[in-house]
Amino acid sequence: MLAPMQGLTNDALRACYLERYYPDIVFTEFVRVHTQSRKRIARAELTEIAVHSSEFPLVVQLIGNSGLALAEAAKQVQDVGCHHLNLNLGCPYGRMTTGATGGELLREPEKLAELLTALRQSILGSFSIKCRAGYSDPRQLFELLPIYLDSGIDYLILHPRTVVQQYSGWADHDLTAEAASQTNLPIIANGDINSAATGQRLLQETEVSGLMLGRGALADPWLFQRIRGKLPGEVDEAQRRSDLFELLTDLLPRYLVKFCGERQALMKLKDFLNFIPDDCLQRDIGKLKRTMTAAGFSAVLESRFSR
Repeated sequence: MLAPMQGLTNDALRACYLERYYPDIVFTEFVRVHTQSRKRIARAELTEIAVHSSEFPLVVQLIGNSGLALAEAAKQVQDVGCHHLNLNLGCPYGRMTTGATGGELLREPEKLAELLTALRQSILGSFSIKCRAGYSDPRQLFELLPIYLDSGIDYLILHPRTVVQQYSGWADHDLTAEAASQTNLPIIANGDINSAATGQRLLQETEVSGLMLGRGALADPWLFQRIRGKLPGEVDEAQRRSDLFELLTDLLPRYLVKFCGERQALMKLKDFLNFIPDDCLQRDIGKLKRTMTAAGFSAVLESRFSR
């Protein structure tokens, strides 16, 4: 699965990845559900969901804190043709003026149980959760697993950090393995899966049902195929440059269509470049970030990254 990453996994990027790099499933960025508006989901977001035409499933990730509002939002999503929904219980910045959302909901297990049950009853297709291990204690996961199981979700995507950790430290996949061995609920491993070796180890040595790739798939879009064993697990600098050239050459025209003007399109591409970790590429990535026009961006790509 390609993870939902706010500000990054828009419909243009998802289409690029589905056409070129072959994730099995893609997710929307989180869709905020409004509690004080009759329009639970913004019209633009519903339109983006409705136009998904790939044979590969699109999962709509909702974030909110009202069972009624979430249930009505789920109906709206299903009415435009998407029948796979996910609830965000992992965002470490999850608070709206109307109350706790995202990872903050892990502080209220009783409310969470009611919310999940109400949402499950309104969803005809698949329903999943993406969660942190706990709010401040990673062992809270084992208190929450029965709640998740009783609510009737189809699978659980586990990022084994706490909400308090945000993105510091490392994802503890020993915890993922322990959870997968203790429940019949299918668990998808997420967090710090940045190499083929890590992904293959999780699939081979634990009872997880699948993987969700986030930043690792931005850094190396071919990671899906590397984990499947269809491409080499590691590549040299020349190949990394070539891979990045192909990805950005594909994304640039898509972003010019999606976003309002060159400046915004380039800003979004430059945000993407922050997730390329290779030390050997940083000097030339810096040159890309300093470009001011699409033509300039393409020229640097051609001169510094193409073979």
